[in-house]
Amino acid sequence: MKLRYAMVCSSNQNRSMEAHFIMKKQGFDVSSYGTGAHVKLPGPSISKPNVYEFGTPYKQMFDELRRKDPELYKRNGILPMLKRNSSVKLAPQRWQDNAHDGVFDVVITFEEKVFDMVVEDLYNREPVLMKPIVIINLEVKDNHEEAAIGARLTMDLCQEIDATESWEDNIDEIIAAFERHQRRKIVYTISFY
Repeated sequence: MKLRYAMVCSSNQNRSMEAHFIMKKQGFDVSSYGTGAHVKLPGPSISKPNVYEFGTPYKQMFDELRRKDPELYKRNGILPMLKRNSSVKLAPQRWQDNAHDGVFDVVITFEEKVFDMVVEDLYNREPVLMKPIVIINLEVKDNHEEAAIGARLTMDLCQEIDATESWEDNIDEIIAAFERHQRRKIVYTISFY
């Protein structure tokens, strides 16, 4: 079964893009989104993040930060992250503005507040197709190491979902088996397009 997947995180484009990158290499039909008002990347201090509008090309962000302080942004992993992101797609997209462009079967979020935002967004839309969609939250800390682990776990979970004849009939068993095997708690719900 060929399903469509969406990876959604907050505003820095790390966790969702790492999962997008790995899944795309494996041939999944996948998109990625943020939910914040802007794209926020770490800056020289916690009180001075680099803030970009959604739609700003990753290459532009990369070039600007490389000009500002190449050592800092290489050391903190932002330049490699932006390089990876630009190999996946042109620019970050915001879930609330772009998720209406397609119909997804599975949405994976990486923090509970993003899960809540996606569920609320889908709830507030008028279902037209009455097509089911599962929204799954796999809690992943927002750092480069955890993003890599979370992306591999996400791909494992999505491979299990993709391998079933009918995810709608088997999602409870798939999630339960994943939780037992990976020792991670997952929150999920079903909504409709």
